[in-house]
Parts: sequence; C-alpha cells; structure tokens
Amino acid sequence: MVVTINPGWPVYVALVVLLAGTVAANRAARLGLGRDAVVAGLRAVIQLTVAAAIITLVVRSIWWSVAALMGMFVMAVMTTCRRVEARHAWPWAAAAMACGIAPVLAILLATRTIPIEGIALIPVVGIVLGNTMTVHTLVGRRSFAALREERDQYEACLSLGMLPHQAIDEIIARRVPEGLLPSLDQVRTSGLVTLPGAFIGVMLGGGSAVQAATAQVLVLFAIMATQAITAGVQARLIRARRLVPTDLAASLVS
Repeated sequence: MVVTINPGWPVYVALVVLLAGTVAANRAARLGLGRDAVVAGLRAVIQLTVAAAIITLVVRSIWWSVAALMGMFVMAVMTTCRRVEARHAWPWAAAAMACGIAPVLAILLATRTIPIEGIALIPVVGIVLGNTMTVHTLVGRRSFAALREERDQYEACLSLGMLPHQAIDEIIARRVPEGLLPSLDQVRTSGLVTLPGAFIGVMLGGGSAVQAATAQVLVLFAIMATQAITAGVQARLIRARRLVPTDLAASLVS
C-alpha cells in the first residue's frame, strides 16, 4: 500500500493551525521567534514548491540532476557562511564540506548502493548535504564563540611559546566534537526515539519495514562519515586561520 499526502484543504488547515501554534508557543514563552517562525514557514512552502517543480523536471536527466545538486551545494555553503559570520571565507567552507561529501558519495556510487540516477541521487545527497551544512555551522559557531571569549587564554598560550595554530587548538579542541553530538545522538536513538526521514519516506512509498531500515541505516552512516570528515577539515582550516570571521582573522595573530 502506497500512502500519499496530496495538496488540499485538510493539509492547508493543518499547516495554518501548526504555524499558529508555533507562534502562540513563542509568544507564551517570550522566545521572540514568532516572526522568524512565520517567515521560515512561508519560505519553506515557497522553496519546497519550487524545488518540487524543479526536481520533477530534472530527475529525468542525470546532468540536470547534477546541476541541481551543485545549486543545492552552493546554497548550503552560502547559508553556513552567513550563520558563522564568515562570508569572505566561503571557498574554505566549500572545501571543508566538499571533503566530507565527495568520498562518501564516491563510496555509495562505487558500491552501487545507489544508482546513478537523479531520482536516487537528489534525495540521498540532499539529506547528506543538509546534515553536512548543519555540522559545519555548529562547529563554526561554537569554535568562534570560544575564540572570542577566551582571548586571554589564546594570548597566554602564545606567551608560553606556542604557535598560533597550537594556541587555537587549545581552545577549539573541546568545541569541535560538540558539533557532532546531535548527529551521534540521532544515530543512537534511531528506531527507539525517532524514525528519521528516509525510514518514513520508504514506508510511505510502499516499501517494507526492512527496506526502510536498510535505507535509513545507509543514510545515517553516510551522514556520520561526511560530518566527521567535514568537522576535521574545518578544524584544520580554523587552526590555520583560513576559515574564520573577519574579526578573528585580524585578532588571531602571532
């Protein structure tokens, strides 16, 4: 049995009620994110509608599918650079994320785990890319906040004869793993606390529970690998003062 959720008034009502509930909860708790939630919700509707139209057109061609994935990669790099306030360092952010995604994708294709078809590549790479962007943002924000807050420790390390990259490592070494914890927790609790997207997608598409579990484990392993590689490369670039905001690039000097 294939389960589908078609556009229609029941869906529209549910969306409005859910968004209204989000705004109400924000106001009740005085979180100050009600307007952001509305903007995010409207953007999601527009962007996913456009994405659905584009994907419908491009999945028939592997080359157009690759072009769509490249566009998604560019947007991911732009988004994470904005979040970590390092727009000027986008080439290094792109390099860190590419280092994580490229080998994982190569393994998936080399083992024929997924076929070289748009209908398979776009959803799998999209999920992995989204999680890669997330870990890049988390590692960046935690590391840069620590470097700003612990400026005295950085200078103390330099005064003891450490090189700048060693002093930076003393500060960020504890923060980089923190960016990976949410993903690891998701893997640990899959099937117990959460049923992630790939699992639900296969089930809704008519696949068996075993097929759904296999697809989800594959995606989770791919996410763990690309996040670990990305975080490692990102940390090296931070230590080298390549992938840092402008203010830190100026202050983290010998």
